Amino acid sequence: MKLQLTPGEGLQLFSGYGPGYVAINNVRHDKCVVVTPQKVVEWTVNGFEALTAADFGFIAELKPEIVIFGTGATQRFPPPELARSLAAIGVGVEVMDSRAACRTYNILASEGRKVVAAILVET
Repeated sequence: MKLQLTPGEGLQLFSGYGPGYVAINNVRHDKCVVVTPQKVVEWTVNGFEALTAADFGFIAELKPEIVIFGTGATQRFPPPELARSLAAIGVGVEVMDSRAACRTYNILASEGRKVVAAILVET
């Protein structure tokens, strides 16, 4: 699926999504990613079932207002303890399928919000 990319003054925005990849500013990524409006970082995780609290711990260092967690092709809710470190510092976590997460992130980033997208890319 191709997303409509609106110019965002140097923002990192999702431009596409499909089985096994996401595209950010028309650059294809076939691994899980953490995206902020300023940068894209490969997220070294071993899939939804293997997620640990440590997989979310470094996200707090990015100082977001909200984290959009894309869980792959379908929406799946992780155990609450995984995002506890984020909740403890007042960061909201929204869980949705990765396609919806990409669209939601683009809207929030374009509004100037301090948003982070953590996207699982399933192969």
